[in-house]
Amino acid sequence: MTVAQKQRPEFRNINALRDLPTYRLPAAGWVSILHRVSGVLMFALLPFILWMFDTSLSSEISYARFRSAFNAGIGFVPGWFTKLVVLALIWAYLHHFTAGIRHLWMDVSHKAVSKEFGGTSAKATLAISLVLTVLLGLKLFGVY
Repeated sequence: MTVAQKQRPEFRNINALRDLPTYRLPAAGWVSILHRVSGVLMFALLPFILWMFDTSLSSEISYARFRSAFNAGIGFVPGWFTKLVVLALIWAYLHHFTAGIRHLWMDVSHKAVSKEFGGTSAKATLAISLVLTVLLGLKLFGVY
């Protein structure tokens, strides 16, 4: 190693309080972690998803109750909180879907397995899922 090169730190025993706040995770690492988080979120909220699906399709009366859940709330849960939960589900689905497409592309195309492609595709995955979440969130909250 030459003198001009900066010596990188070597982590053997990571101290959570000292080392983790300064550790910079690459974009591909964030996408991987968020892919798992979004999968867990969708799985945990599966009963809520099934309730929304059933209530929206059962009858006209249940559909009106479904719509009022977003406007007036459900019991003690206000409508804005229900919308936030649905917004979290929207993000989870969009991120999980785009990250899944990215992983499938990397599995199929062996040329896509490189550090450069990993970084750019991870940034694109984050950007696409966030932009689509913002657009659908604006629609959910009645901006347009």
